[in-house]
Amino acid sequence: MEKYFDILIIGGGPIGLACALQSKENGLSHIILEKGCLVNSIFNYPTNMTFFSSSERLEVGDIPFVTTLPKPKRAEALEYYRRINEKFNLNTHLFEEVLDVQKTGDIFVVKSIKSTYKAKSVVVATGFYDIPMKLDIPGEELKKVTHYYNDPHYYANQHVAVIGASNSSVDAALETFRKGATVTMIVRGPEISPRVKYWVKPDIENRIKAGEIQVYYSSELLRIDEQTISVNTPQGIIKIKNDFVLALTGYQPNFEFLKKIGISIPEENAMIPHHNPETMETNIPNLYLAGVVCGGLNTHLWFIENSRIHAEIIIKNILENKN
Repeated sequence: MEKYFDILIIGGGPIGLACALQSKENGLSHIILEKGCLVNSIFNYPTNMTFFSSSERLEVGDIPFVTTLPKPKRAEALEYYRRINEKFNLNTHLFEEVLDVQKTGDIFVVKSIKSTYKAKSVVVATGFYDIPMKLDIPGEELKKVTHYYNDPHYYANQHVAVIGASNSSVDAALETFRKGATVTMIVRGPEISPRVKYWVKPDIENRIKAGEIQVYYSSELLRIDEQTISVNTPQGIIKIKNDFVLALTGYQPNFEFLKKIGISIPEENAMIPHHNPETMETNIPNLYLAGVVCGGLNTHLWFIENSRIHAEIIIKNILENKN
């Protein structure tokens, strides 16, 4: 049986929850459809991850995020968002992937793997963490290669190559090193990213300076074999002993899904999906974007901290259109 809502939200991350809270606060019926578990992207963060921001900047719906730590950890964030979902009895459907969104007249018809829904407005808050940026090199399909990093214990006493110099790469390099791994970092640029967490950057730089972690700057991974990797360095191509490759080269939104439901995405300008930043409305009336998906390939533009406001902007626009 088809169900009808004022707002259907695709994605049950922090921004999706924020949109649901705003909907409920303003008397609008809502449903969240999330293809994985609640706040699925945060669940898939490394087990020991510490957020860059303080807890108050991760809050949604003006609900306090209480912690005794200067920067909250993954486990605390999971608990915080789970409690919000329960306390406000949000209409959240988990493990229900959306397959298609079509507009008939003024109504959206949304098909999931479990049901079909109708809605006056749709908010896409799908993030970008599900699709890794591939290296497109020989050997990337080997089992020893992963684009996600979880627990450092797994890599104890192994030769580990970490690709990249972002926060995730640096965290993985330091944590696996401290569990006994022999770590080599391969970095395209000339230095560790300046966006690395300020309390972590000196640590990785000191480990490199001490020779405890090997790094190849201005270098590129060319090939992955079972026992070695080939790296193009300023000094030429070298082979390095290797057991595991952590290809933490970033992630991207599901552009295929966005295009499928009719959202315009220019090939230039970092493939930022078409939307009006004053309303968050896309090229399709009453179809909105919220959260990090708004940045396209510029995944460093939007975070929980600065995209929470999207929920208020969207609901305000929906109410104005309603009146």
